[in-house]
Amino acid sequence: MSHHASQGVHAATVATSTVTAPTRYPAVVDAVTVRLVAGTVLLVASVAVLSRQWWLFAILAADFVPRTLYGPKLSFIAQAILVWVRPRVAAPPQPTSGAPKRFAAGIGAVLTSAAALLALLHVIRPSSQIEVVLYAIGLVMVVFPALEALLGFCVGCTIYGLLIRAGVVTADVCVDCAPSHHASTPAAATETKVHS
Repeated sequence: MSHHASQGVHAATVATSTVTAPTRYPAVVDAVTVRLVAGTVLLVASVAVLSRQWWLFAILAADFVPRTLYGPKLSFIAQAILVWVRPRVAAPPQPTSGAPKRFAAGIGAVLTSAAALLALLHVIRPSSQIEVVLYAIGLVMVVFPALEALLGFCVGCTIYGLLIRAGVVTADVCVDCAPSHHASTPAAATETKVHS
């Protein structure tokens, strides 16, 4: 095979890899859409707690896990919001950094996955202790989304900001978390595309 032909094969391979690779979490998301998604999570979690239908946390986990790993494009809740709800909300897009929102979604993924496993265990071997833990997780999964949906306050994002201040996370991954860094970051001034 000639040098040019091998280069062509390599380029095609790279292009194919790029097309088939999973979408990563976007650097910028729309805060309005995030709040609408949080409202949906609040609704489902509230029903789960009030009716003791713990299996509903499995549905939330099935949304949180792929959303945390690859972003809203693989979230069936986010996609439903984008198709049926967001177009009817007059509020303009509000760009915000995706990194802290991903961290917050990660908290939801861990909690709902744990609740789903506990719910299955509770079906196999009912236990009052397991139900107490499920109520505790359910309370968090009601309060956190409620703060986001109703007040625009993201608990996970606040924790993420504290991690940046502690030096656990570098500030350059979040243009909104460190005010002084935000002003000096070219991406903060030039980023115009908002991913939902």
